[in-house]
Parts: sequence; C-alpha cells; structure tokens
Amino acid sequence: MVDRKNRSKGTERTADRVGDREAAGFIPPHGGYENLLSYRKALIVFDATYHFCERFLNKRDRTVDQMTQAARSGKQNIVEGSQVSGTSKEAEIKLLNVARASLEELLEDYRDFLRVRGLALWAKESREARFVRELGRKGDASYETYKTYVETRSAEVVANIVVCLIHQTNYLLDQQIRRLEQDFLNEGGLRERMTRARLTARSRGNQRP
Repeated sequence: MVDRKNRSKGTERTADRVGDREAAGFIPPHGGYENLLSYRKALIVFDATYHFCERFLNKRDRTVDQMTQAARSGKQNIVEGSQVSGTSKEAEIKLLNVARASLEELLEDYRDFLRVRGLALWAKESREARFVRELGRKGDASYETYKTYVETRSAEVVANIVVCLIHQTNYLLDQQIRRLEQDFLNEGGLRERMTRARLTARSRGNQRP
C-alpha cells in the first residue's frame, strides 16, 4: 500500500512534468494541410485549370501561364500558411489572403474567357451549378470526381465547372480566415504564448523546494 506522503510527492512530480511540457510547448501543432478541405479544393482547381489550358488555350498564349500560376498560388499559399502557422498566425492569415486573391484573379480569367467568346456563365442556382455543388459535397472529392467532365466536355462547360469550384474554395478560405482572426483575438500570437509559457515555467520553478 502506498502511503499518502509518497503518493503526494508523486503527484507533485507528475504536475511538475505536465507544467514543464506546457511551458515548453508554446509552438502549437501545425502543418497537416493535406487534411484541409480548402487545400483539397484548391488542388482540384489547379488540376482542372491545367487540363483546361491544355485543351482550350494556345500554349504560347500568356494567359496559360497567368492562369496556371494563379491556380498554383492559390494552392501553394495554403500549404505555406499551414506550415508557418506554428510560429506566426499573422503570416498564416496573410498567406491565406494571398491564396484567396490568387483564386479571385483566376476566377476573373475564366469569366473573361466566357465573356469574350460569347459563352454563357451559369447562374448560381442553375441546374448545372447545383449539380457541381452536389459533387463537391462528397467528403472524399478529388480531381477524379470531376475528371470525366473536365477532360471531355466543351470549353463552356469546363470553364463553368471550374468557376463553381473556385467559388467553393473561396468560401472555405473565407471561413478559415475568419476563424483564424477570431482565434488570434482570443488567444493572441506567438509572443503571448511565449510569455504565458515563461510565466508558467517561473511559477513551477518557484514552487519547487
């Protein structure tokens, strides 16, 4: 049978170890962008844009590079924001805003493509747009979900599909940015976490015999 005195000392040592971990762990978990729905949608947009440009635009057209770079920026800035989030929420928010701006630029490119060619832009509540949104509601949706349509349908249809996908991705990024802003207001950034960790470490040190 363990006496109360020894059990009390063991409890104190356990509490000290927990406190040490809390004090040392001021950099929160970060990365894991592959699990972000915004990233998975942005990846679909990039792949679809690549195939759209391959099928419907002249390779020497500057628009090809502009569109693929905008699609890539939308995807890559989500990746970078996820990786930097552990040390700078401010940088993460800025990078997600860059991703959002890049996708907005890409969205305008697709609208321009349709407008100058006299092609229709689907209304938000059209049957076709609702169909694309339903495809996107699948939790495991990937480029493969849209591949048949992107690689076989007309330029008008494919452009509208990607427009719908960009809208979905932008909505997710808007939600993500708002959540990060609220987290920052509630918890602060790295400086605040470092200060709290340092105060915790001092407090634990002062309590030890």
